[in-house]
Amino acid sequence: MSSSSKATPSRSGPGRAGCSLRRAPTPPPRSATAIDDAFARWDRAHLHLFDLSGNRLLTSPEWDDVPEGAQPSTGVRLSALGLGERFVYTFDLGDGWTHLCTVAPARVDAFRLAERIPVERYTEAVADGVTNARPALVGPVSYLLLAKPADGAPEGYEPLSRLDDVVAVYEQLLGELAAAGAAWVQLDESAFVTDRSEAELDALRRAYERLGAVANRPRILVATAYGDPGPALDVLARTDVDGVALDLVTAPGLADRVPGVTGLRDKTLVAGVVDGRNVWRTDLPRVLSRVASLLGSVDELAVSSSCSLLHVPYDVSVEETLDPQVTARLAFAREKVAEIELLGRALTQEGSEDLRRAVSDAATAGGAAVRDEAMRARVAAVEAGDRTRADYQVRRKAQADRLGLPDLATTTIGSFPQTSDMRRARADRAAGRLDEADYTARMRGEIERVIQLQTDLGLDVLVHGEPERNDMVQYFADTLPGFATTSLGWVQSSGSRCVRPPILHGDVSRPEPITVGWATYAQSLTPKPVKGMLTGPVTILAWSFVRDDQPLGTTADQVALALRDEIADLEQAGIEIIQVEEAALRELLPPRRADWGAYLDWAVGSFRLATGGAEDSTQIHTHLCYSEFGDVIDAIDGLDADVTTIEAARSRMEVLADLESIGYSRGVGPGIYDIHSPRVPSRDEIAALIAEARRAVPDDRLWINPDCGLKTRGYAEVEPTLKAMVEAARSVR
Repeated sequence: MSSSSKATPSRSGPGRAGCSLRRAPTPPPRSATAIDDAFARWDRAHLHLFDLSGNRLLTSPEWDDVPEGAQPSTGVRLSALGLGERFVYTFDLGDGWTHLCTVAPARVDAFRLAERIPVERYTEAVADGVTNARPALVGPVSYLLLAKPADGAPEGYEPLSRLDDVVAVYEQLLGELAAAGAAWVQLDESAFVTDRSEAELDALRRAYERLGAVANRPRILVATAYGDPGPALDVLARTDVDGVALDLVTAPGLADRVPGVTGLRDKTLVAGVVDGRNVWRTDLPRVLSRVASLLGSVDELAVSSSCSLLHVPYDVSVEETLDPQVTARLAFAREKVAEIELLGRALTQEGSEDLRRAVSDAATAGGAAVRDEAMRARVAAVEAGDRTRADYQVRRKAQADRLGLPDLATTTIGSFPQTSDMRRARADRAAGRLDEADYTARMRGEIERVIQLQTDLGLDVLVHGEPERNDMVQYFADTLPGFATTSLGWVQSSGSRCVRPPILHGDVSRPEPITVGWATYAQSLTPKPVKGMLTGPVTILAWSFVRDDQPLGTTADQVALALRDEIADLEQAGIEIIQVEEAALRELLPPRRADWGAYLDWAVGSFRLATGGAEDSTQIHTHLCYSEFGDVIDAIDGLDADVTTIEAARSRMEVLADLESIGYSRGVGPGIYDIHSPRVPSRDEIAALIAEARRAVPDDRLWINPDCGLKTRGYAEVEPTLKAMVEAARSVR
């Protein structure tokens, strides 16, 4: 409910303030209480009066001089009011504070600038001597398209319906940035590189027609990184924005469209031709020729990165341990800025000698640093049967006979809390302060502790806890030829968490086992099954910087064959359950639906190549992290894993409806513990989620597990939650 208010001489006078009132969910609050809450009344002692349609009067029961015909307001709830119904609300009757209210289908909260960080950061940059700082903000339409309705919102409510209110705040912010001296502001509308409706495109038009008409504002640059904006480019070109920034790396065909978009001829075009998401040096002569072809099609042409450079490490020159053959091919953020500057000078006929020298240097930097002819031959020889296991029902019986697990089997996803002792041991080993024997003893001690804890808690399928792993991708990259790992190549992953993505620069193979020793030691400590833990080929690619000289599907198959060899060795060592994580399956999905099929073909195919050699009695699990699973639900089915564990606690099991819609018939473990929160759920909460899951999945196919690995949590949170999880599962068996 939003409102303004003012003192008025009478409750029927022309000076009434307006407000809108949301129909309350069940059970609806009493009308007076709801409105008092909406106006943030801290003092409920003052009197109030409602003048409803049909000359109905409701008032405070405490009022001695009640008007004739008035009824107590305490007996009337908001659900008694119809949508669109208007009424007058007066409180503090002596002063006549009066509001004209309308019952609306949705809550209407006022948008406002909560903080002025963009203005403060801009002025800070100027004070530090940055002369051409350009504030960059998410655009108003993408902001709303990426939003979800809050819990309790009316059915059918769309955040985009608040566009006018949000644009008003952007108008205010543009004015403040102009007053601070900003010449340009960048607004990112990357939501439009995905498929969008005519209504959403019209919202884009309306937003930028309004922002373009703001009298005192900086020049507006609208950026559409990570793909092709499609018809949104024509929409923006017809508005009064001053420039557009296009990603010509992800969507190189955009360069051919630009000359035909007449509205761009009086605008600035920022051509994103240096890859902001990968680490390879730019092919400067090819890019320069491409950009130069755009001269004359726009008013002003500039070159830039394809997107923000936060996706890549800072500086190659500080990496002292990388193979020089690899280093020669790399450009991190600092080197990419130098490439951009060089291309810009070349476009204006400056620095041509520098450009020629740079091109000459780059000419010797190509080619894979590792070439493995045996692996190339294996990939070329892959047949359809290599990606296929026996029918699931055959496998299911073989696994049930071998494992003997109960219905509603309990397990965890893989990792346990990473203690400071374990991190210190890994660091000491890397620095040479801890020899291999002592390191192994420490890791084994932690594995023993984790196995004993799970045994005491009563879990059915155990994990070794992964104390030896710093990162689920880098751990494998450290042992596989074709990868390189940096010492200082940190990039932001999420929030304050940073990672060092490996660099996949050549052919991948697996000369020796990676996880078998740790898995077999853990299994030796317990008669219960212990899962072997692997990261899948798609996730390894998604969280690495991947070579760009061959198709991604080919590279994924190389990684898949390396994992296939690891699975075979785990089976030979007696490991009965093997989990192949594909946390990032949804992450690499192309923005446009038309491109999904080609991606999912090779992504699903690589997983099935990795797991296709497993015995019928070996249970293959996979795990998927937070994403819009409905987009890839058929692909999840296509993975053909025996058990799929999946995030569901935060989304209240909404993925189960997607699985039901395709007749999913294999094992599934919808997460019942949101591990990204420090909060410890109660047994009753977990039991309620299990009950919800049981309505969609039969007990003999339903697994009980957390959403994700536990490495970011502490034992003080993990132990009571797992205890409650096991107790809740047992209580309904």
